[in-house]
Amino acid sequence: MDRRLSMWAVTDVSSAALANIKESSQVGSSLHVKNGGLNHLTTLDKLPDKIVLKIFTYLPHREVSRLARVCKKWRMISCDSKLWTHVSLRPDVSGLHVTSMESLLALISIRFVIFMEGFMRKIYNFINGLEVLHLVGTYEKAVEEEEEEIYEVVNIHKLKSAVPNLRVVNLFGINFVDDSHVDSLSNLQSDHMMSVEWEKTSIQELDITATELSTECLIDVLCRIPSIRYLSAGQQDCFTDLVLNEFMEKGYTKSLISLDLDRNENVSEEVLLKFLKIQAPLLRGLQLSGLPHLTESFWTTVLPWLKNIRVLVMGMPEGCCQKIHQKIHIDSLIDSIANNCGQVERIEGRWDSETLRFSDRSSKAVDAIRMKCLRLRCLCLSDGKYFEMVKSNFERADRATVVRSTTNCRVTLVYLLYNYRDLIFN
Repeated sequence: MDRRLSMWAVTDVSSAALANIKESSQVGSSLHVKNGGLNHLTTLDKLPDKIVLKIFTYLPHREVSRLARVCKKWRMISCDSKLWTHVSLRPDVSGLHVTSMESLLALISIRFVIFMEGFMRKIYNFINGLEVLHLVGTYEKAVEEEEEEIYEVVNIHKLKSAVPNLRVVNLFGINFVDDSHVDSLSNLQSDHMMSVEWEKTSIQELDITATELSTECLIDVLCRIPSIRYLSAGQQDCFTDLVLNEFMEKGYTKSLISLDLDRNENVSEEVLLKFLKIQAPLLRGLQLSGLPHLTESFWTTVLPWLKNIRVLVMGMPEGCCQKIHQKIHIDSLIDSIANNCGQVERIEGRWDSETLRFSDRSSKAVDAIRMKCLRLRCLCLSDGKYFEMVKSNFERADRATVVRSTTNCRVTLVYLLYNYRDLIFN
């Protein structure tokens, strides 16, 4: 008889046999191969890794997962990608039994290295109506451990052409994504925007935040939409005084009730005052944050005009590189809001604690806004002494959930105005 282990002997290994193998390996037992009446001792540890890997290929994944607990060597072998080319998640046919999403994600990050382009090519023709796509990357952990080359496992440029209706894409954890991939997904061409017959549409909400449209395009689009009510045009370098002046003179601003110009630093204070003097009484939502040239004097002038405002966002967001050199006396602004903005429900004053100035008499202004603005449900301030003082004031009046230092997430003014009654505050 040849001195070798026959591979057919393990093709039908039962769970009980595997348990015996596990037990015998822990106590140092051995396999005995009979040859010519003599017993030759061959331990499992002396078997080459390739042989053990070959044995594992005959086992269901459920058993491979169990054997991975025996020792470090078997755990390393059980993680070999050759064992996980095809995986069944049906426990009734010897597949893996996944008890939770966390367990599945952990299993994927440890066991699988998936190159998806071949798979994606097969389904491109079936996902042209897709609107939301989640591609959660797990290859990063494998790269950190094995220091292998990073492959572009999904062709982002081809994906964009295959899903023209895509509205939301999540590429979390995919570490080969760079600016070129982001541009291919989000780049909105000015020519395409200008070719639309906006005057024939009934669009009421327009969000073009951070789309890098040209000044000519912005003027063309804004002046042709007949019934715009909600406009979010923040983070636009080309949104200048010329755009806002043309929008005032030629656009349909009578129906506009919400305006977001976050971080549009190329719009001057003078033109904003000119626009808001006409439009402010109609506005229910206004976001002018991230504009360092809008100081206390600007808001002192504008606040008396905002009689119907419900959502108001002011100041510099935390983390902005540019800071306001002029200090903000918050007491006068809070008092003006209390006397002029009785309908306000949400206020964000994003100035940091170093920028704000207040006095011992600040509690009077806080009392005024608390008693006059009865619909106020959220007042966001930067963490600091002023925040602590305002928070304690509202807590004494049994309104502990109003004042907060941060928001859980950023949402559009449209969402806030439409769904404010459904929002839950901690």
